[in-house]
Amino acid sequence: MRMLQRLFGRTDRGTAPQLYAGVVTRGRAPHWYTDGAVPDTVDGRFDMIAAILCMVLLRLEIEPAGIAPSTAVAECFIDDMDGQLREIGIGDIIVGKHIGRMMGMLGGRLGAYRTGLAEGSLAPALVRNLYRGEAPSPAALTHVEARLRAFREALAAMPIERVIAGDLPE
Repeated sequence: MRMLQRLFGRTDRGTAPQLYAGVVTRGRAPHWYTDGAVPDTVDGRFDMIAAILCMVLLRLEIEPAGIAPSTAVAECFIDDMDGQLREIGIGDIIVGKHIGRMMGMLGGRLGAYRTGLAEGSLAPALVRNLYRGEAPSPAALTHVEARLRAFREALAAMPIERVIAGDLPE
């Protein structure tokens, strides 16, 4: 297997699979879908996992030690989305286009959440990206924004090594 990885350029992802598993676990927490009114659909779950992943990527990009792990966890995301698309019946020919679109969506969300955090409000980015333009109740939006901010603040307070290891806050 290592020979094939070297031949095709795949590198050891280190702890990225554990980190990505933590992202998915946090993104699947029931409170997002009940208290936060995130649609419990394929798209809603993608959007919530992408939001959590963005918070993690924003934390990783702050320190040089986080750059390589951020690339590796993004690769795990791509692999997961590829598998999910195939599981729901998307064929080989079209999967690449879907993955390209998803990566574009992730990049757009990363920029929107970065801007929202810098400007003091994630609400516009959440309505546009997490709720796909359909604003939820004020209570649901407040819940999601507060929990994402708390997650982001907890990540910021953690040593980068713990984040890289996948030891994510609740």
